Amino acid sequence: MNSEQNIAVIGIGRIGLCFALNLERAGFNVIGYDIRDDGYIDSINDRSFTSSEVGVNELIQNYKNFKAVNSIQYTVSNSDLLFVVLRTESNEDGKYNHSQIESLIFDLKQLGKQEHPKHVVICSNVQPGYSDTVAERLREYNYIVSFNPETIAQGQIVNDQLYPKIVIIGEENSEAGDLIASIYSKMCKSTYSLHRMDRTSAELTKVGLNCSLTAKISMANTIGDVAIRLGANPDKVLNAIGSDDRIGNQYFKYGFGYGGPCFPRDNRAFIRCADSVGIDAHMNKACDKSNKEHLLHQLDNFIVNRPIETPITITDVTFKKGCASIEESQQLEFAVRLAKMGYNIIIKETKEVIDQVKNIYGELFHYEE
Repeated sequence: MNSEQNIAVIGIGRIGLCFALNLERAGFNVIGYDIRDDGYIDSINDRSFTSSEVGVNELIQNYKNFKAVNSIQYTVSNSDLLFVVLRTESNEDGKYNHSQIESLIFDLKQLGKQEHPKHVVICSNVQPGYSDTVAERLREYNYIVSFNPETIAQGQIVNDQLYPKIVIIGEENSEAGDLIASIYSKMCKSTYSLHRMDRTSAELTKVGLNCSLTAKISMANTIGDVAIRLGANPDKVLNAIGSDDRIGNQYFKYGFGYGGPCFPRDNRAFIRCADSVGIDAHMNKACDKSNKEHLLHQLDNFIVNRPIETPITITDVTFKKGCASIEESQQLEFAVRLAKMGYNIIIKETKEVIDQVKNIYGELFHYEE
């Protein structure tokens, strides 16, 4: 494949925009498609857009072969491959909601059968087995469908896309797999582990990977909670256990439980997936329960020596330090519960984060930027 390959990224939110700009920097001609109002598209094209995500502002100022649009017809007509990076919310039962991807499928069908085969590569979080249904429905319209999940962390998306540890490709066929693999070989700067497989296996790999990490985090926090009750030092205990290379120290530290847009939702999605094939995912259910109960232990430990009249400043309420997402943040829930107990809680955060918190909780807190 050469640098003239035309690629589209469908959905240029926080993750999709990073991906589009990283592809452009690697030498590809890239179109970013989004249905947001013209103000968002225009701000990217005139380079007035700014982001708290590390590295994005520099990429915005320096791209040469990238264009943001809100026309699906223009996007498809001028692209050979479409990476789908649309948001998939979670249903109440824990399954991923594919409505945004379904809307895209409808739009692609409305454009009719393509003269030449085009690749659709789904990167969004989906229920295992879903991409096969997309492939079946788009086959007669001359689309080749593969699955290629993002394995990134909020706050370091640009870096994680450039320096992945693992790349997972659920390919329609070997030609599709070769094409996707060649794109990553050009974009990435790290030596990564490449895993090519069928679509369903790749979908299960994505949720299974994150479920394995939630289990590790839950185990570490459970050991830490027990250590505190015993009067032991949780950090020393976990550091010693993690020094065994069969365990490892990464994600094995005492602190707040897991949160954010991926870990909790992938864990619940896996539970529903297991249910669908008659497997009771006991461990994953226990992780979910343990994660919630861990917060209660932290609250108990915190308030023991904190008089209720003492003002408390909390400097990080995002689900992890260095990002702007408050989705399923245990740090924020910790602050909420303290405030509802009667504590005077001061949230000291960035304006972007404060605006999100104010929109949900109003004057429950005092705020400082």
